[in-house]
Amino acid sequence: MSKIKVLIVDDSELIRQVLTEIINSAPDLEVVATAEHPLDAREKIKQFSPDVLTLDVEMPKMDGITFLKNLMRLRPMPVVMISTLTSKGAPATLDALAIGAVDYIAKPQGGSWDNLSDYAQTIQSKVRNAAIANMAAHDRVLSPKASVSSSTERKFDGRKVICIGSSTGGTEALREVLQGMPVNCPPILMAQHIPASFSASLAQRLNSNCDITVKEAKSGMPLEAGHAYLAPGDFHLKVYEKNGKLVTSLYDGDKVSGHKPSVDVLFDSVLEHFGKKTVAAILTGMGSDGAQGMKNIMSQGGVTFAQDEATSVVWGMPGAAVKLDAVQKVLPINKIRDALLKACEK
Repeated sequence: MSKIKVLIVDDSELIRQVLTEIINSAPDLEVVATAEHPLDAREKIKQFSPDVLTLDVEMPKMDGITFLKNLMRLRPMPVVMISTLTSKGAPATLDALAIGAVDYIAKPQGGSWDNLSDYAQTIQSKVRNAAIANMAAHDRVLSPKASVSSSTERKFDGRKVICIGSSTGGTEALREVLQGMPVNCPPILMAQHIPASFSASLAQRLNSNCDITVKEAKSGMPLEAGHAYLAPGDFHLKVYEKNGKLVTSLYDGDKVSGHKPSVDVLFDSVLEHFGKKTVAAILTGMGSDGAQGMKNIMSQGGVTFAQDEATSVVWGMPGAAVKLDAVQKVLPINKIRDALLKACEK
């Protein structure tokens, strides 16, 4: 079996060396070249035809975002961004995902690579997944803001709630689903696998593109129509009853299904309080988080949807739910919003 060929683009010699060591230590991965800046990378892409690019955001001569825009226009290929996982670095990384990057890798703060083993498995996994990512899923062209017509004409069951789980490719899939949601839609609860420092920026970005209100969840927020609540990157999101009303709750427990926030945790908590009034969707992402939670929802009479393989960047989570026979309808991403809303109508 041929190895996955990787080109590393980073102006830091240390990071180029460390990434090379990590990637080459996997039997199925190989660094075929490194480049100090995008201009150098252009020639090496032509020379080595890599399967995956790792790309730093901030570099001399041309920044990573500008280079990524050019690359996706001229020669689309799987790209994993090398990102500083801080709130300051979040907008640029989210920009990269919107342009077409598949995923991102943490750049250790302060440049410390002392705990190399902590990074190696994650980096290798993300490169592998990028190599098999569905690049055609990025061909969708999203308008800056979807228009909402007759937003309050549809009448919804006030006892219903929508819950959504997503991971790799999910930041843009969520935008596709939330844009165009009417302001009287049922409450929406979301668990997206994302670093703690990114979730507030993602919530703000989604909010700016939607007519509904999108917030990073905090404990004690009442579930309101026309509001969507995004789990923070380092907490599980649950629901509980307070003074006769259902509110959000953040839980700082262990990872579940390999993640915190976990889609399974969210789905199970929503099901506990809403039962057959639960409407759920699993969007693009690697792994299987949410599949069992969705199976539980369906077994209690709730409604379940999954994003199809053709529009998913990675059909891991939706595919796992389908394999578990936990999905009633598999739909392209541009059909999920309407399906969720129809399932919530009176």
